[in-house]
This record gives sequence, C-alpha cells and structure tokens, in this order.
Amino acid sequence: MDALGLDIGGTKIAGARVTPLGEVVAHASRPTTPDNPEGILDALVEICEELGSSDALPTVGVAVAAFLDRDRENLFFSPNIAWQNYPLKAEVERRLGVPVVLENDANAAGWGEFRFGAAQDVQSMIMLTIGTGVGGALVDDGRLLVGGFGMAAELGHIIIEPGGRLCGCGNYGCLEQYASGTALMRDARERLGDESLTQAAVTDLLREGNTHVLEAFDGVARAMGRGIASLVAVTDPELIVIGGGVASAGDLLLNPIRESFLDTYGAGARRPVAGIVAATMGNTAGVVGAADLARARMTSGA
Repeated sequence: MDALGLDIGGTKIAGARVTPLGEVVAHASRPTTPDNPEGILDALVEICEELGSSDALPTVGVAVAAFLDRDRENLFFSPNIAWQNYPLKAEVERRLGVPVVLENDANAAGWGEFRFGAAQDVQSMIMLTIGTGVGGALVDDGRLLVGGFGMAAELGHIIIEPGGRLCGCGNYGCLEQYASGTALMRDARERLGDESLTQAAVTDLLREGNTHVLEAFDGVARAMGRGIASLVAVTDPELIVIGGGVASAGDLLLNPIRESFLDTYGAGARRPVAGIVAATMGNTAGVVGAADLARARMTSGA
C-alpha cells in the first residue's frame, strides 16, 4: 500500500505519495513559514488532502531538519523553524488524523538511499550530504542508527582540525567548516580575492577549470576524505554515499575524496575498504525515506 512522505525544510515542504517499491506516484509542495509553525501544520494538511485520503494513505512519514528525542515524538530544537521543545508527532497526528512517524531529515534521506538508491545492495552504509553544511545518516545491519538520546549521525560535527575554525555548533575544527558548500564558497572567495562571488559564478568557474576554484574544491574533497577515514574506523560500513548539491560535480569531487580517504586510512591496504559513490535519488530521497520508514514501522508495530 502507498504511504505519504513529507519533508519539512527551511524554505519548502515537499510531499510525495510513495509505493512500496519507492516510486513517487504523486507529489506536492508548499512554502515553509518558519516563523509560523501553525502555518506549517496547515500546509501539511493541504498536502495530504491533495495527495490522498486517510483511507488510501493510512500512515504518514514526516522528515524535519531538527533534533528529535529517541522515541521520535518530540522536537527539541530546529535551526530553521520556530519550534522548540514541541510535541510535533502528536500535533501532526491530531491535524492529519492518521498515525505519523517522525524522523530527522538527513536520516530520512539516508534511509531512502539505503532502501532504493545507491546503497540498496548493502546492509551497512554511511551517507554524507554536502550542502550549506554537512549532514549524514548511519545504517548498520539494516537499521537506522538514532543513538541513546536520538541525536546520532551529526557527522558534520566530528572534529578534523582541533582548534580550527569556529563552527556554528560552538566547537572548533568541525568537518562542516572544511567540507561543506559554505567552506567551498569561503575558500574560493579568499583565493580569488572577491567576497561578492556568487555560488553560480563559482560553479561556472569550476566548469571552466579555473585553477583557484579547483584548488578550493580539492580542499573540500580532501577534508571530506579525512573525515570519512575517522567514520569508517568506527562504523566499518560497506559503502559511503555522498549526496547534496556539491556532489553533483561527480568524479571531480569523488576522486579526490577517495584519494584522501585512502591516504588517511592507513589500514586500507590490509583490510576491505568501503566504496565511495554518489547518491542517486536526488531531492526525492527525503520524502521517499520518510514514507518507507512510516510504512515499515506501521507494519512492524514498532
């Protein structure tokens, strides 16, 4: 039976009706109103009504960029939406009238790739998304890792440069400060001496083979490779999946990530080493993953 997946982002709420095979058969979206949480709930109702009745869609998965508790019922904090210590699961269920499964957005996207995308043939994987920041998800033995307090897989905040750049989380030297789209823009602007440089301009310069931008891009990739080496030492995955906007560069990004990973991970020559591949589901990973998690938890009764 189809399930509904919703993905609440900082600017847009995406929704999709998803088959058990991970196929999107209908989709809808609404703008996010970050300062008006009630407006977000209204938008969720509108999307559900547009995509199907509660009889046809007996369960809904909701992905949200936020810290959630272990039971996936309460939202502690969201960096983009005015929700704090909020009983989100109960409120969404009250408005929609159907059971709801709540999950962090990066975890939902990682689950989508694990079930139907780049990692569908393995049982353990790491997914890292390179965008404004660095997000991630961990799947081990076919299970999504949420951690003792529900906040596992904050992969962008492992320390790769002790005492390094100040991160928005308050620590210094986080992976996110060296391997994100934001880091790429900062480094490219510094190298070119142009603080007004836009993301589109950097993309054009990269395609043209501009030396300064290529060096900045290589720095991001090599930082990511070092971070992956630490994560692999702890989790021993079969596969690492790289997603996010920056990953659209393909092997231009993946090859130096692979090289940096192997250079850093010294045991690589003496043991099996996970492959590093690009995500395949694009922007649908979050809604598909949310829908599949909802269906799976409804079926299992968990």
